[in-house]
Amino acid sequence: MKKSDLGTGPSPSELISQRIAELGDWRGETLARMRQLIQEADPDVVEEWKWRGTPVWSHNGILCTGETYKDKVKLTFAKGAALTDPSQLFNASLDGHVRRAIDILEGEAVDAAAFQALLRQAVALNAAAFGTVRSPRGKRLLG
Repeated sequence: MKKSDLGTGPSPSELISQRIAELGDWRGETLARMRQLIQEADPDVVEEWKWRGTPVWSHNGILCTGETYKDKVKLTFAKGAALTDPSQLFNASLDGHVRRAIDILEGEAVDAAAFQALLRQAVALNAAAFGTVRSPRGKRLLG
């Protein structure tokens, strides 16, 4: 897991792990599973901790956030409106012109392959906007 900054204190990845542990219920399990799918889909993803406690996954810009509420886990894709969603995973924030979200309720499962396809699209979209793209480790990816 990667650090998005070199500041003192826990890394963003550690803070996300702490959040998952603190939840201690289906929301923590769901957030952990979605985190795993994100990391598998993009091994160069950067974990960040923003806005006073929101897990964020980035690669040349924000890919998605992972918020937890009393009744759901919400994964909001920063540029979701620009992504093709043939499996219709997006079920929230559908009226916006930029973002789209997936609300996961207790007991619901998300199609892993479809979710990872959305994430890879988001990575490609950020890469296209960024031009010549390098991974956080400096490996040339595009351009």
